[in-house]
Amino acid sequence: MQSSRSYGLADAERIGAAIGAVLQPGDVVLLSGDLGAGKTTLARAMLKARGLAGEAPSPTFAIVQPYAPPEVDLPIAHVDLYRIEDEGELIELGLDEYLYDGALLIEWPDRLGTQGWSDALSITISGSGDARVLTADVPTSWGSRWPLR
Repeated sequence: MQSSRSYGLADAERIGAAIGAVLQPGDVVLLSGDLGAGKTTLARAMLKARGLAGEAPSPTFAIVQPYAPPEVDLPIAHVDLYRIEDEGELIELGLDEYLYDGALLIEWPDRLGTQGWSDALSITISGSGDARVLTADVPTSWGSRWPLR
């Protein structure tokens, strides 16, 4: 199923919170869009929905920023692959290990190359300011719990 909606910056936190609230262990959320599109803003709202009290730092330099209880109620790794140049570097990150009991939020998923997850929720953000469009490719595993209908 594909879902598309227009939104403004004021709606970004509400949208991210709605998605974050339905995250389950094993979920992968792929966040695509140009620099400044709002990928990190949505990821931060998802983390806040799971109990993160402070502002989540951008994982651009750390690449993987893990969160675990009691900081959040579900273990989540916020991943930014912007600096990954070769998909061979991904093995060192051990991303699959986060899925045993948690979820992954991955920015710049195009850097995954041929690796990835067929049942991932794929979100693409286009536009800017108050003229943004969120397009989601919603896998079957998300069908009944997709919050943006």
